[in-house]
Amino acid sequence: MNERLRKLIYLFRPRSVAIVGGSSMPNKIGTVLMKNLIEGRFMGDVYAVNPKYTAVLGKPCYPKVSDIPKPVDCVIIATPAETVPGILEDCGSKGVKGVIVLSGGFEEVGRNDLADRMKAISEKYNIPVIGPNCLGVFDPYTRVDSIFLPAFKLERPGPGNIAFVTQSGAVGSTVVDLAAHYGMGISKFISYGNGTVLNECDMLEFLEKDKETEIIILYLEGVKDGRRLLEWMKKVNPKKPIVAMKAGKYGKAMAAARSHTGNIAGNYMAYKAAFRQAKVTEANDLQELFDFVKIFNQPLPKGNRVAVITNGGGMGVLTADAINSEGMEIADYSEETKVALKKILPSYGNVGNPLDLVADAGVEAYDKAIEVLMADEGVDSLAIVLLTQTPPMDERIIGVLTRASDDRRKAVVTISVGGAYTEAYQRALESKGVPSYNSPLAAVKAMHMLTNYAAWKGKMKKEG
Repeated sequence: MNERLRKLIYLFRPRSVAIVGGSSMPNKIGTVLMKNLIEGRFMGDVYAVNPKYTAVLGKPCYPKVSDIPKPVDCVIIATPAETVPGILEDCGSKGVKGVIVLSGGFEEVGRNDLADRMKAISEKYNIPVIGPNCLGVFDPYTRVDSIFLPAFKLERPGPGNIAFVTQSGAVGSTVVDLAAHYGMGISKFISYGNGTVLNECDMLEFLEKDKETEIIILYLEGVKDGRRLLEWMKKVNPKKPIVAMKAGKYGKAMAAARSHTGNIAGNYMAYKAAFRQAKVTEANDLQELFDFVKIFNQPLPKGNRVAVITNGGGMGVLTADAINSEGMEIADYSEETKVALKKILPSYGNVGNPLDLVADAGVEAYDKAIEVLMADEGVDSLAIVLLTQTPPMDERIIGVLTRASDDRRKAVVTISVGGAYTEAYQRALESKGVPSYNSPLAAVKAMHMLTNYAAWKGKMKKEG
């Protein structure tokens, strides 16, 4: 990792942040940025840079970055594109550690001259620059936040182990909001926009060493160096699973992707081949992106044999259908397991896979059945179907399913289908790191992706 990339840490763990374009006027980007840092409890020093003011929202304001009397680690620029090179030069002379350029108006509109000046200044002073034309970064551990969308409109997630790297700020903001909604924690959010100085490859290189990050989401529209991306995906994916989504795949969508960030969208089949070669998990849409990424917090299965537990026979059958359609296997129980399960079921119940605990099954039946199947060496993962609407079911099941997920002996997914009442259970489970799905097929697809990744890692380990 070169020196410029090592200094990227100052954008996530800065001791001080300066907002160029900081303002107190309602609905201004600079105002939102200042409020997000102040109200988000960022613990470092916050400065505004704007020649119109001497103070903004109770924080000191200076005409230029170089006028700030103390050292500045991170500068966020939210001013017109033509002003950016001059501000970046001022940052370099000040000794600023890193810069985020939110401003648009560069390659995406044909202003390559401004982009080239940015690159030259970054190289001159060895400053890492994220952007332009982006949302920048958000780190829930340090509360540094350059997302210029108000927190009351776009909720921020809490700390977790998933890093999200995206070219698109709009897609990024949607994922951030949904992650917060479902209680999914993140390690870092990085919206790099045009990637003029630092691009997706640099972010993968940086995140490879990041202690908080264990899983990476990668949203791409186009890249500048496909070969380099392939090499970094191949290097990082075995250590930290990557779930990738490529947009701008076909026809006019490719042209739209280029006009968005100024990067060449390229032939989708080339991306698909690269994902396959690097064994990266590819999602086809945002729903799959969420479905796949949350499964990677589960332990890697030793095989593809799945046990299904349900309190509704029909939902169990649908789950079994999904298992077969995805090329997974319905697990066969050992004789010891069958004897233990028979003791759990009512007299009219039958031991099978799917295991139907019947509609009058309570929380205790789930708890016992999960423990029995966790001990069966012929079972690699568990798909637990939960009809929350049945009379015996109550909130204690959240604790049972959380313990099953935390057990770490086998991968676990939960499946619940229903309205607002069921959704409340799902959100509670998600907030505790239990992957929860609202359809059998979505759950099994995710499990299939985890199983494939586990098989690939196992093969790599055997081959040395």
